[in-house]
Amino acid sequence: MRRDARPPPAYDPAMITLYGLKNCDTCRKARKWLEAEGIESTLHDLRADGLQAAMLDAWVADLGWETLLNRRGTTWRKLSDADKDAVDEAKVKRLMLAHPALIKRPVFDLGGSYLLGFGDAERQALKAALA
Repeated sequence: MRRDARPPPAYDPAMITLYGLKNCDTCRKARKWLEAEGIESTLHDLRADGLQAAMLDAWVADLGWETLLNRRGTTWRKLSDADKDAVDEAKVKRLMLAHPALIKRPVFDLGGSYLLGFGDAERQALKAALA
């Protein structure tokens, strides 16, 4: 984890915080969709802005570590077999703090609850949460 990780912004119900990576195609699609829907958003880039352990703990509590773990990406494939074997919550948290790309994206902050991904169901949930 970066020691200078920026604290998450205070929750503003009029603005969605999207946690992801600025170069992630799905995050870019999500930001473009939010803009087209007239929903204000801010991107917290997990690589550039860092990730605090407390934020990761909140995501794991709300979404579950298995759901958050991105096993499809290049970062996961490049990990050693020792890192990929016998994963549990504590090990996954350490890996995610060291390698933020291991987190599925985007994560939307809805003021204490979180939404993961950007499929049709997530778009409908975002609209409902902001209605």
